[in-house]
Amino acid sequence: MAVAKMSFHVALPEDAMTRLVELAEAEQKRERKWIAERRRELMPPSASRRAAADIRRGIRVEVAAKRRTGEFGGSRDELLTRAVREELRARGLDREWPDPPEGEVDAPGRRWGTPPSQPLGAGGYNARLSLNLPADLGETVRRAAYWTSKPAVEALQEWADRWGDGPEVTLREATRDSIPAALALLAAAGRPSAPQSVLEIRESIRQQVVTTGDLIRAAVDRLILDRQPKLPDTSSR
Repeated sequence: MAVAKMSFHVALPEDAMTRLVELAEAEQKRERKWIAERRRELMPPSASRRAAADIRRGIRVEVAAKRRTGEFGGSRDELLTRAVREELRARGLDREWPDPPEGEVDAPGRRWGTPPSQPLGAGGYNARLSLNLPADLGETVRRAAYWTSKPAVEALQEWADRWGDGPEVTLREATRDSIPAALALLAAAGRPSAPQSVLEIRESIRQQVVTTGDLIRAAVDRLILDRQPKLPDTSSR
C-alpha cells in the first residue's frame, strides 16, 4: 500500500545541497553493489526463472529491512525522512500535537513577524530542496513548528503593536495589501521609533521562532555532518 506523502520546498546553502546529493548518490551506489553481490552469492547460473524470481524477491525484502534500520540509506527522501525523525526526537518534538487553528499552517510566506532566514545569493540560501515526507511525519513537522513558535510569534505581534515594523516591512506589507506606499508610511510615521535595546529584544524573540524550513535544514545538517548515529525507523511497527 502506497504511503501518503507531504511535499516541502526548503531553501538551503548550495554546499549543503551538493553534499546531500553526493551522499544520496553514494548510498544508492553502495546499495546496488550489495544487491549485485547478494545475487551472485544466492543465484546459481542454473537457477530456473521461478527460483531466480524468488531469490530476487527475497533480496528486495532484505534491502527493505536494511533501509528501515538505517543500514541502507535508500533514496534521498528516505535519508531525509530518518534525519527529520532524528531531529524531532533530539528536540523532544516527536510527539502528538493538537490541530493548529484552521488556516494557520497553510498561510503563505514566512511566519508572522520573522525576516528572511538568510538572503538569497552568495553566502545565503541559494539552493532549493524539494522532498516528500510521509504525511504523518510532515504533519508533525508543521504542527511542531507552529506550537513551538506560538509564544514567540505572539510576543512579536505585541512588539509590533507597540513599536511598528519599520519602513521596510511597512512597504512590503503595503505592496502585498495593495495600499499606496506613501499612505502606509504616513500611517506608520506617528509611531515612536524603537530604541536599540528594544530592537535587540525583538531579535532575541525572533530567534525563538522555529519554522518547518528550520527543522528540515537542521535535519539536513544532521545527515550530512553525521552528528548522530542513525536511529531505527519504528514508524511501521
